[in-house]
Amino acid sequence: MRISRKVGRFGLDRAILMLLALLGLGLAARGWLEDYPQHNPFAPLEIAHPPGWATGMKLDALRQDVDACRAVLERGGIAFDTLPPAGEGQCARPDRTVLDGGGIAPANPQMTCPVAAALHMWLAHSARPAALEILGSPLARIEHIGTFSCRRIGGGEGGNWSEHATGNAIDIAAFVLEDGRRITLIGGWNGNDAEQAFLRTVRDGACAAFATVLSPDYNAAHADHFHFDQAPRRIGGVCR
Repeated sequence: MRISRKVGRFGLDRAILMLLALLGLGLAARGWLEDYPQHNPFAPLEIAHPPGWATGMKLDALRQDVDACRAVLERGGIAFDTLPPAGEGQCARPDRTVLDGGGIAPANPQMTCPVAAALHMWLAHSARPAALEILGSPLARIEHIGTFSCRRIGGGEGGNWSEHATGNAIDIAAFVLEDGRRITLIGGWNGNDAEQAFLRTVRDGACAAFATVLSPDYNAAHADHFHFDQAPRRIGGVCR
């Protein structure tokens, strides 16, 4: 009888210790997620948060909620305007978000809000830090060669429609530094060591924010620009 009571008490004490340990781990995990909200799927997306485990999921959710997406831009202090829906069919644009300045040339490009949010995350956490660290000068502006174009991929009459058809993409062709240097994709991808390192670093950094990232490594059609878009993808993204 005494032995069975001791065994029972030992089992109860062990269960209590395991419960306390699990509770402690839970509290520690909660505190860690509070310190690193970029990994917390329940924390709201913020432009200031570096990319983390939950960033892709949060950005993906913005495609279905334009109001939530624009709230992200507002919290991040990103200046933007909105335009009424336009277009029809495969080129319908229900979300026309216009970025106001912000070191983007030509200025005031129209795009979907998820592209705008990803673009500013990439600028904040990849392009600007890389310019300073690798090239030794702050980034003054990026130069794009288009966001909206009602066309199919490759510009032909057949095939899948491009994400540009709804303004859900942006093509980046060059980076201008505050010291006056201009780093182009066409000249810098196989340029000097610093230019190559910079362009590959910002390409890789874009993969944490965009669903699709295509560079000169992808094909000859992208020899002079990066293509970034927020196409809905069920599993992962494309980073080439």
